[in-house]
Amino acid sequence: MFNPRPSSAPHRDAMEARAPVAPLPFARYAPCACFTACAALLFAAHADAQPFPSRPIRIVVPYPPGGSNDIMGRLVAQKFTEAFGVQVVIDNRGGGNGVIGTEIIQRAPPDGHSMLITSTNSHLITSLISKTAFHPIDDFAPLGTIDASDNLMVIHPGLTANTLQEFIALAKAKPGQLNYATSTTAGLVTTVMFAQRAGIKLQHVPYKGAGPALNDLMGGHVQMFFSTPSSMVGHVRNGRLKAIGITADQRLPALPNVATFAEQGITDFDVKSLRGMLAPKGTPKPIMERWSSELQKVLKMPDVVEKMSAQGMGPFFMTPAAFETRMRVEFANYARVIKLADIKGER
Repeated sequence: MFNPRPSSAPHRDAMEARAPVAPLPFARYAPCACFTACAALLFAAHADAQPFPSRPIRIVVPYPPGGSNDIMGRLVAQKFTEAFGVQVVIDNRGGGNGVIGTEIIQRAPPDGHSMLITSTNSHLITSLISKTAFHPIDDFAPLGTIDASDNLMVIHPGLTANTLQEFIALAKAKPGQLNYATSTTAGLVTTVMFAQRAGIKLQHVPYKGAGPALNDLMGGHVQMFFSTPSSMVGHVRNGRLKAIGITADQRLPALPNVATFAEQGITDFDVKSLRGMLAPKGTPKPIMERWSSELQKVLKMPDVVEKMSAQGMGPFFMTPAAFETRMRVEFANYARVIKLADIKGER
């Protein structure tokens, strides 16, 4: 019969009792983990304590070069470079009715080194007629306004019309045959409102920015365009465009021969464009106050005022709080207009 060996369990138990216990993985790396966590906290504290600015600053213009936002952005960027002592660059990020560039700032670190310059009407209207990943007010921090501009209506110089009423008559004689350009959702809303008010039918041709739209207008590919005066005054003066109306209460000093809409029988057509600067939500209050203060100083500089006036613009500063209040009021007003006019996003 097989006689098994005595059990070795007591021997094993004795050996295991004497064997050193291997440290748990967490215990082995705990000192390293603690050091990493402490280092991260120290780095964060150091980052918060860093003086502003600590590197070059980027101002995003959510449209291609050549438009009024680009013109104004480059004018103030030069002054901000002098004020902050670091390079302030304009970054044109056109596309999606300004959505692409706006989303870049929405996702940027809230440290004061990334800002947005945009026209508030387009900024607000885009969110009302298109799907966006951001709320135009709640997801940003307003710095202040730069200027307030009315809309200039320009047409191709080859058209026989020289006044608003002559253009309306021409459009009625050729229903749906005249093309209008838009580079922003605000331009779309303005033109739709004008067409409904005048009782005319026009064909829409969208563009990614005022620059491309103006090029095609001057080339005769489209016949009409609404935009702020800054990007068009020079072309009107040299005869490449024909201005037939301004939505302002008074004529522009830069274009004194262009009559207002009210002078030509179209009253209560207020489509003023407010341009301002926005920061990523969560930007520290001291940095916001520094930016707002510098913006206000820039808008009081004589050479800035002179250059703005030559482009048909004028400085118009609102504090961050007043700017936010204004945007909320305009957002509600645009929502009502868009609903009544049944305006839909086309791209």
